[in-house]
Amino acid sequence: MEDTNQIDQQLNIELTEDIADGLYANLAIINHSFAEFVMDFVNVMPNLPKAKVKSRIVMTPHHAKRLMLALVDNIKRYEAANGLIKENGAMPADMPVTFGGPAGQA
Repeated sequence: MEDTNQIDQQLNIELTEDIADGLYANLAIINHSFAEFVMDFVNVMPNLPKAKVKSRIVMTPHHAKRLMLALVDNIKRYEAANGLIKENGAMPADMPVTFGGPAGQA
């Protein structure tokens, strides 16, 4: 027997054409305050000293944790099907990442 509450609470999500293509990012910078997490997604190109933030996502700590758990679950399933994702190492320590404002504030 289906739960009628579950049927009544379905959410229809629309994906518009301009968003469907997505944006490529190879760097994520995450800061937080007491009330929110701010995630900036950047596309850093080789040999260019400047990169622009392509997208900024702001969410509550509760939703940030739900996102983290969903990523962990999806990475586990991906690796089970495709093998271990190899880490290429950390970003070079001499590469400064600045936004021209105070760090760690949302």
